[in-house]
Amino acid sequence: AAELVVRLRPSVSRRALPAISLAMDSSAITACANDFSFDDIFARSLEALGQKGDVLLGISTSGNSENVKRALKKASEMGVKTIAFLGAGGGKIKNICDLEYIVPSDETGRVQEVHIMLGHALMETIEDRLIEQKYAYLLV
Repeated sequence: AAELVVRLRPSVSRRALPAISLAMDSSAITACANDFSFDDIFARSLEALGQKGDVLLGISTSGNSENVKRALKKASEMGVKTIAFLGAGGGKIKNICDLEYIVPSDETGRVQEVHIMLGHALMETIEDRLIEQKYAYLLV
């Protein structure tokens, strides 16, 4: 989320993009876990903040994180596009998203390393597309 708001590469000058990590609001996480369930912490925040046309990126090393799964399902109900970075064959989250990247490993460290690389590749793609749009606009 920080790289969307700020930027990934120092060589890229672009506008800030709206993004938030649903895992960063410890007060909302604690309140939701106490009043509802830990399984609902991300879905509840998404319900409050998400809008049709937004994109939710869910990350689960095992592919079985119930709180990530519920957020992805809630996103689909809301018209929010879903992407998942998964490991271990995709687990229970497999086949519920618009786009899934599954790391074929059960080794936590390897899965998380690939997820970091995928996140950077995704950010570079977003920045490159924004640059292309800027130049296309200038050429018109």
